[in-house]
Amino acid sequence: MATLEWHSPASDMAVRQFATAAERLHLDRNVASRLRRPDRALIVSVPTRLDDGSVQVFTGYRVQHNDVLGPFKGGIRYHPDVNLGEVSALAMWMTWKCSLVGLPLGGGKGGIACDPSKLSRQELQAMTRRYTAEIFNFIGPEIDVPAPDMGTNEQVMAWIMDTYSQHKGYAVPGAVTGKPVAIGGTLGRREATGRGVVYTIIEAAKHLGISLSKCSAAVQGFGNVGLVTAKELAGQGAKIIGVSDRSGGVWNEKGLPLDHLISYKEKNHRLEGFPGGERISGVALLELPCDILVPAAGEMQVTGENAARLKCRILAEGANGPTTPEADGILREKGIFVIPDILANAGGVIVSYFEWVQDLQNFFWTEAEVNKKLREILTRAFHEVLGMSQREKVDMRLAALMIGIDRVARAMLWRGLYA
Repeated sequence: MATLEWHSPASDMAVRQFATAAERLHLDRNVASRLRRPDRALIVSVPTRLDDGSVQVFTGYRVQHNDVLGPFKGGIRYHPDVNLGEVSALAMWMTWKCSLVGLPLGGGKGGIACDPSKLSRQELQAMTRRYTAEIFNFIGPEIDVPAPDMGTNEQVMAWIMDTYSQHKGYAVPGAVTGKPVAIGGTLGRREATGRGVVYTIIEAAKHLGISLSKCSAAVQGFGNVGLVTAKELAGQGAKIIGVSDRSGGVWNEKGLPLDHLISYKEKNHRLEGFPGGERISGVALLELPCDILVPAAGEMQVTGENAARLKCRILAEGANGPTTPEADGILREKGIFVIPDILANAGGVIVSYFEWVQDLQNFFWTEAEVNKKLREILTRAFHEVLGMSQREKVDMRLAALMIGIDRVARAMLWRGLYA
């Protein structure tokens, strides 16, 4: 059964992307063969006692793709659709992401197939602690450092850190990142991914000669990443004309009242019923005429079927894998400037790296220092990708993958692996 689960639309897409970049790089065939599959994949049962006294057995995953550059690093996702193939794809993308932005980390990812919105706080805590106990021997500051992802947050990370520490017999804040500041988290982590998306959009706008103060933007997905992205874009003068979440979306071509919208979302935990604009579906939002489009929801939202109808100038991927290879070709023909996921949303892992370093040193930085270092790393990475794109005459995604994969491959060869 597990062998069959390797294949999913997300994992097949990740492997196709890798194969295209590997061919362009003339990658050593032994290295290429190894990088198609993760180093390790763990599937665990997570029995959890529910509030009604019954026990439900959830399925949990932790996939470790490659650690040639350093410990595995990657989020933990709680979502009904979590499966081995999806987590494997996300782990692979994390390897390229860490490599691309120059972090001494490898790619990992984990998750539990569940609907966290239907679980009480006590049930979530019990499930999280049992999952942590099941993967305990495979994680740790020098091995694999989890972080928040879709459906998880700093509270979940605190439970993981506490459970890990209980097993060790002493506090180990470096066991996870994305924790509350009070127990070793870093300032700026919660906003890091969305803020990083906007840092890359700023550089893209400069490259294209576009003034953000004259731009309109639409954001698909109004969770942490989408909300922060919209807020930061508005701070740059952009007009937010549409946002969406799982309950639907809202659109106003004159601009949405963002502060009111954020307050409504935080109070109601959904956008449905917001009175400040017209209702729109998340899929339809992608096709709104706008200057900047940020898909920050799930994988494979921009496809060969709808890519031709996109009307944006810049597409910045806040989510992982939102654009299929078929869509990439169409977007390239349309002249849409794509900031690929492994660059655009790398802010989260960059500041997670900062948190890990601070925990290991027991020395913490100010938020201004965190943001300054984040912007420096993303700006440098953006221009490295842009330079590769121009030199090799390839799109930004392929350029980013080529840089990330090449660094991992060279490290493997230097270490004598598969040479």
